[in-house]
Amino acid sequence: MAALSLRPYQQNARDAIHAQWDEGRQRTLLVLPTGTGKTIVFAAIAEDQVRAGDRVLVLAHRGELLEQAADKIQRSTGLASAVEKAESSCLGSWFRVVVGSVQSMQRPQRLDTFPEDYFGTIIIDEAHHAVTDGYRRVLEHFPGARVLGVTATPDRGDLRNLGEVFDSLAYEYTLPQAIREGYLCPIKAQTIPLQLDISQVGMSGGDFAVNGLGTALDPYLEQIAGEMATACADRRTVVFLPLIKTSQKFRDILNAHGFRAAEVNGQSDDRAQVLADFAAGRYNVLCNSMLLTEGWDCPAVDCVVVLRPTKVRSLYSQMVGRGTRLSPDTGKQDLLLLDFLWHTERHELCRPADLICESREVAEKMTESLAATGCPEDIIEAEEQAQADVVAQREEALAKQLAEMRRRKRRLVDPLQYEMSIQAEDLSGYVPSFGWEMGPPSSKQTAALEKWGILPDAVDNAGKATLLLDRLAKRRDAGLTTPKQIRCLENYGFRHVGSWPFEAAKHMIDRIAAGGWRGAPSGVDPATYAP
Repeated sequence: MAALSLRPYQQNARDAIHAQWDEGRQRTLLVLPTGTGKTIVFAAIAEDQVRAGDRVLVLAHRGELLEQAADKIQRSTGLASAVEKAESSCLGSWFRVVVGSVQSMQRPQRLDTFPEDYFGTIIIDEAHHAVTDGYRRVLEHFPGARVLGVTATPDRGDLRNLGEVFDSLAYEYTLPQAIREGYLCPIKAQTIPLQLDISQVGMSGGDFAVNGLGTALDPYLEQIAGEMATACADRRTVVFLPLIKTSQKFRDILNAHGFRAAEVNGQSDDRAQVLADFAAGRYNVLCNSMLLTEGWDCPAVDCVVVLRPTKVRSLYSQMVGRGTRLSPDTGKQDLLLLDFLWHTERHELCRPADLICESREVAEKMTESLAATGCPEDIIEAEEQAQADVVAQREEALAKQLAEMRRRKRRLVDPLQYEMSIQAEDLSGYVPSFGWEMGPPSSKQTAALEKWGILPDAVDNAGKATLLLDRLAKRRDAGLTTPKQIRCLENYGFRHVGSWPFEAAKHMIDRIAAGGWRGAPSGVDPATYAP
């Protein structure tokens, strides 16, 4: 068997998977973006497990995925695979690796032919499908097998949790990491100022109904083709559409606009030839009705047009992933992602920001910024700018909030004002982790906070109350200013009062009181004064 040469993150993934299994987590997940070699990683795992004496079953839901897996495993490790699909059976084969169709394997009469210990390891390709009943039936038949799920997109549109099937996440390599480290090409997103009204489209299975999308999209196809003629005429483009008839109609419109467009679908007899011709450059646009979301690679693709709007991030990522591979031989420098302004009042749509933003607030800011520029923008740079803008907005809002707090005359001090005054970032950024921390403050904690001069209504959990009371006691023992002293002196313009000694603060407050509370004592500049 050939020795595998893995990239650093691929070797890290391999090691992490074995570590999870060694620690007793029998079913674990690997998340790698499309184009970063997930098949190479699970080929290495398959080789490891064969060397350890296991039979390995590679499960997938489409024939193309099984063929790719068998081919990649043989080319990278030298291991040939038996096939468990339709009329083909692996029983009696000498091969220790089996590629199997879940549609065939799940059938009870087929599963019953296998002893429950027949496979020592099961690898599930495109594991975001693994929550379905067919996969579960296979896994339950082989209860002792170690299981690896491999996916580029770990969330599902039906919101069923992969945690129902898998025990852990062994390793995750993110899209921004892959781009920054040079394993995937940069992505530039461009928002096209063409508003497409899908507000009347219904829902099916947690996403937009494809029939309704096709009807809603038809009136805009000519305009879209015109926008594409300006934005991507010189690129190798894949277009995703909701229906076969819409895909075929758009192909004809594109050809009328000067493109060399082709169309493929699940019923195309010449699909392999069309895909080969597109890869060879005989066509520069390929239209499809959701056929090419998984199991198809053409590194030369440098433009993706998503005309199948979706709420499902996994589906959106799969579509965009068709263009993220490197292709230096063709001169490819980046992927252009064209984003249209879908008008819908009821549902959140996946947009380019959803590929990399973890925060909904940052994603909304990035989407807003991309729409404002209307030019291709690097998504990593756009995310970083959106992150900075959101932080600036938060700081501005916080400054206004604190200014308002200082203007309010009340007996107790707001805890946020106190935390900012003493520069306690651990308190202001505190997030409860355990159950007892998440509950409301106890009556004893509330009374203690009020005694210290802190407004208890603004402390919303027991964990925060515990930390705050502990900090107050430590500051008292260290002879530092109290919350009321800090608020009083800050109202007169003194700065950094949180670090003053208690006695120095008391002395200054006494001097202010002696002057009738009209301002700082004569000769004292509050902005620069330090005790």
